[in-house]
Amino acid sequence: MLKRNILRSVALAALFLSVTAPGAAADDGKPADPTNPGPVYRTVTDRSGLLSLQTFGRPDGKDMVFRISGSVYANIEGNSLDPSMRHGQKLFNIEGYNIRRLYRVPDTTQLYQLSREIVFYTDPADPTRVLREWKNPIDQKTYPVIPINNDTVNFGPFNITSSYVGPPVRRLHDENVWTSDIPVRADFGTTLGERFGLVGGVYAAQEMFDFSVDEREAAARTVPGTIPSGAMETKISWARTSPWAPFMCLAESDVRGQLTYHARSWSLSSYAEIEPWLRAEVETNYPLFKAAPTAPGASENSWSSFYNKQLGKGATTWPAWCAANGRS
Repeated sequence: MLKRNILRSVALAALFLSVTAPGAAADDGKPADPTNPGPVYRTVTDRSGLLSLQTFGRPDGKDMVFRISGSVYANIEGNSLDPSMRHGQKLFNIEGYNIRRLYRVPDTTQLYQLSREIVFYTDPADPTRVLREWKNPIDQKTYPVIPINNDTVNFGPFNITSSYVGPPVRRLHDENVWTSDIPVRADFGTTLGERFGLVGGVYAAQEMFDFSVDEREAAARTVPGTIPSGAMETKISWARTSPWAPFMCLAESDVRGQLTYHARSWSLSSYAEIEPWLRAEVETNYPLFKAAPTAPGASENSWSSFYNKQLGKGATTWPAWCAANGRS
């Protein structure tokens, strides 16, 4: 599994809101939230560490969003499926977001990134029209389109101390840039008992992220010992190569090819800043995704989510789902 109309300039006084010390009373007289990451965050002095932590979540522990917008293309060796499906053909647009927060394990220096992500496959000619069904050009059957709906996507715990150091950061013109490249391999045939038509039952993919933060934003939000408010204005370029999405009912072992996702992502300070059309879709059909999780738990990706929700955690199989849902 992210990408943005961000809050504009705010006074430095607002950026540098401080938090109470662990266990101290909050301004309203109530005890401080023991899961607030602020007291741990403010111990970090490394600049890249402060930047990277702010992409995991807001230092004040409130929800933030990475809005995601892009396209999905067919990547077909030797253009072997032409004319049914051409190499490089745009199959879908994608529109959605990841909603996340930083969570502190109470009474520790350990932080988690807790998130949910919902990304809709939309019309290749109209990114705001959510697709409900898709005609498979290989078997000519029409299948329901299942969005990426991963509940949850969590990382951690990370032990955060004054010695915490972030990734290498390069300065390109006025931007601070760093990367995260993630090779993904999951043996679903073994762990789930479901092969999904994957070669060897193994899901193999590559996720590649480029993060970019303007130097003025970076300078304002990396003053050691301070807790910036809101979400850091961050831009992300995201690319993924992966097998056919499970709702497409194309067995990788039989139909050679894969999908290439190419998207942009940008930070928002809250769910309320998402466009009304997208919020309406979520609130009608996926209201759980209005907020980030409140505690650590097991993570999902597109395939395990499909297994849990469409296959009933093994109550049916992927071939049986395709047979039952394909309409001629």
